[in-house]
Amino acid sequence: MDQDATGPVEEDAFLADCGHTHLFPGARCRIQGLADPDAFAAAPWTIELVLRFADDVVTEAELRTDASGGMVLRVMAYTTGAGTAMDGRFWLIKGLEVVDEDVVSVVGGPAPM
Repeated sequence: MDQDATGPVEEDAFLADCGHTHLFPGARCRIQGLADPDAFAAAPWTIELVLRFADDVVTEAELRTDASGGMVLRVMAYTTGAGTAMDGRFWLIKGLEVVDEDVVSVVGGPAPM
């Protein structure tokens, strides 16, 4: 499904605000700028993200379906504002919900690589 030219923050990447300085089971990220948030939450497709953490650090990520039809978030390595190096990792996404005009993803736990 094609996205509106006003949605992506960088080329085809969408901004996802995360409420903490890192991800963990239960963490939430609010994906902004999707043209049809309801359709995405109901039947997600692969999208590129720019994750912005609470300390204003940003990193690239990708949200995609896995072989079983579940969602996986691939996060590139980054360094927190406090200087902690975070390795790149894969996270299972246990849910997507629409809040206002955004889609909130809920992190389940580490995904096997």
